[in-house]
Order: sequence, then structure tokens, then C-alpha cells
Amino acid sequence: MAIPNFLRDAQHWFSRTSERALSQAYEAAQAIETMEREYFGGNPIASRYGNYGEGAMAYFQGELKKNLNLIRVRLALFRASLTVTRISNSSVVEVELPRDTTDDLAISRVDRQAIWFRQLQLIDQVLGRYQNLDDSTNRLITLTDGARPGLEGQSSGRLGQSPSRLESYGGLKQGEIPTPRDPGQTGNPGDSLIDHVNVLPRSILRTVDRIRQDLDPNSEQEIIQDFRRSKVRTTGAIRLLLLMVIVPLLTQQFTKTFVVGPVVERLRPDTPAEVFLNIEMEEEALHELKNFEERLRFETLISKNPALSETAIEERVREKAAEIEEEYRHRSANALKNVFADLLAAIAFALLLVFRKPEVANLKSFIDEIVYGLSDSAKAFIIILFTDTFVGFHSPHGWEIILEGLSRHLGLPASRDFIFLFIATFPVILDTVFKYWIFRYLNRISPSAVATYKDMNE
Repeated sequence: MAIPNFLRDAQHWFSRTSERALSQAYEAAQAIETMEREYFGGNPIASRYGNYGEGAMAYFQGELKKNLNLIRVRLALFRASLTVTRISNSSVVEVELPRDTTDDLAISRVDRQAIWFRQLQLIDQVLGRYQNLDDSTNRLITLTDGARPGLEGQSSGRLGQSPSRLESYGGLKQGEIPTPRDPGQTGNPGDSLIDHVNVLPRSILRTVDRIRQDLDPNSEQEIIQDFRRSKVRTTGAIRLLLLMVIVPLLTQQFTKTFVVGPVVERLRPDTPAEVFLNIEMEEEALHELKNFEERLRFETLISKNPALSETAIEERVREKAAEIEEEYRHRSANALKNVFADLLAAIAFALLLVFRKPEVANLKSFIDEIVYGLSDSAKAFIIILFTDTFVGFHSPHGWEIILEGLSRHLGLPASRDFIFLFIATFPVILDTVFKYWIFRYLNRISPSAVATYKDMNE
């Protein structure tokens, strides 16, 4: 009896393959439609319809490509299963629908072909909006004279993207997924690259486009929407920036006080041999004790203190040694707590970045907009201040203080050889990275800022 039941279940599962594949494709199409409605105002998922940063658009394009591939695979499976399975004569099935639905087509018993038609209708609409996505990948061009492709024919004020903002991002970046065409946009997918070249200068086209936007009756509403989106992005970026500072600090302090601290106090031996974590702490304690004893004898000799016998001096020195021992025991335990608490804080920071990728991309876009929106003299001033602080003539002293403080915080011996080797190599590498960034990116984005930087640096 078990074998016939198994065969019947297998036949039933195989007969529902087409319905299951179509349902999965329909869910993927709904996911794309949800992203369009929530993040792009009902428009296709493209950079022209959403004023997001490079990282956020990469995330949206990745989700779009994943869902489109899922739709195509499931549709192929749906068509293949229809060719090998025969639809039952009873095409009426039971479907549970929400009680509060207001759809006129929603009834308790519906025809299976009607359900499929409805699902295929949404899938075809979604695929139709992105049918030129693959064709447009070959339309990317790179202009060496500083021109930016893809800006001339677009409305720079659409959804609040001003010409200055589009210029600051430089159009399509290298490796960026190109945006699909507007569903209502005319033109053949196989148009040549000359479509991006205009007879008139770009400045004249931008002026005409700005006049057209001023005369557009919907321009005021678009400006208001752009302001609201900018406000939301700025608020989200500042909130994430505060979280990136507050969450690791709170995690470090909380775990150090309530988690790591009790464990270290319980497991750490309470013997005199475990007072010092390294030889440098022991030498520092010994030097402090010697200074106390010498100062005590000196004050006795100059009659600043009452005359003390050798026994009294030895007793005072012993009390001081006990105080120093207790102090360094606390410092050693605190250093051990800092190691594990800092590790947990770093994990909390990494989890914050992992689970808030869209907000991180928004923060990156916000910072880029602020940095590249500065004047040329302000950019040059910040670059000179940053480079002189970390790779300038006086920077080795700062790095030495930072490394010694870090080693003292973690209870590690401050190796002079390691500190000098770090100072001799890391600022040089950092200076090379700065120069490469200036030559590779800043010189292309803002040549005048590079010229101002050279003049100020000289």
C-alpha cells in the first residue's frame, strides 16, 4: 500500500510543477514591483528615478537581476512542464483569499486559467519594463575629455536630481549596471553610440532643460519631493553615523563591566606572580617604588619631614609597595578586560555594517556629496590638513603616542623596534595612497581643486 501512495503523491507533486513554478515567478515579480513602489516612486529600478548612492544602486540592481533571473528560470520551467503534463479537466480549484480584500476579481472559487492569466499579466508587465536591460550594457562609453555620458538627454530635475549633483557623480561609473529604458521611451534597442552625442554644447542643453523645468507646472512638486527625500537621506546618514559611534562604545563598556569583567576576576589567579602582564609594567612599578624611597630619604635629610629611622622608612616603603601592587594588579586586569571587550565591540560594529548595508551606502553617498560639494580651496585645505597630520614632518611623534597608548590599553609591551618600523613604513604607504587618489580620482573629478592644492602646498 505504501508504494501506490508514494507514486500517487509523486504524480500529484509533478502535476503541480507548472503551478508551483508560475507562483514562484509571480512572487519574484511582486518583489520587484514592491521595490519600485517603495524606493523609486512606482518607476523602474534605475538611478534616474532614485537619488541613491553608488552602493545603494548596486544593491538594488543586484536584487533586480536576481529576481529577473528567477522569473526567467521559473517561466522556462512552467512552459516545459506544460508540454509534458496535461491539465486536468476540472479546472476549478479552491483558493483562500483575504477576508478584507476589495478586489472585484477575488471570489472563493476561481478558474485556474484565470489565476494563471492574472499572474502572467503581472510578470509580463515587469519583464517588459526591463527587456532592454541586457541590450543597454553595450551602450556604455567612456569620454576622455571629461564629458559625462548619459546626461545630455536626461531630465536632470527628474525626481530631484539637479545638474550639479549629476555632475558630481560623473554619470555612470565604470562597472556600474546601466539603467533600463523608460517603458514609454521610444527608440530601438540596437541604436548606435551616436545617440549619446549631441550637436549643441551640453551647457546650452542644460540651460534649455532648466528653463523647461521652470515652466513645468509639476516642478514645484518635484522640488518638494526632492527636499523630502534629501531630508530622509540626511537623517538616516546622521543616525547611522551616531550608531556607528555609540553602539561599539556601549558594547565595549557593557561587556567590560557585566560580562568580561566578572569572568576575568574569577578566572585570573590572585598570586603575586600574576600582577604584571609584561616586563615593562614591572620595571615601571620598580622605578616608581625607587623614586618614592629616594624622595622619602631626601626629605628626611633636608629636615622637611620628621627624622625617620631605617625601620620606619622600610615600613613606609613596604606600604607603598603594597599600593603599587594593587594598582598594577588592577591595571593588568583592566588590560585583559579591554582585549575581549574591544573584540566584542568590533564584532558589534561589523554586524552593524552587515545588517545595514543600504544605510551604509546612503552614508557613503552623503559623505561623497559633502566632500565633492566643497569649494576647491576647502578641498585643498582638508587634504593638506589630513596629509600633514598623518604623513607630515611631525606625524611620527603622533604615531608614537598613539601606538604606545594602544599597547598600554591592551596590556602589551611597547616594543620600540616595532614602533619605529611602523612609523618608517605606514605613513609612507598612506602618503602613496593619498597621491594615487589625488592623481586617479580627484584630478579627474575636480582638476581645479588639484591645482589649488599644489599652489597651497608649495
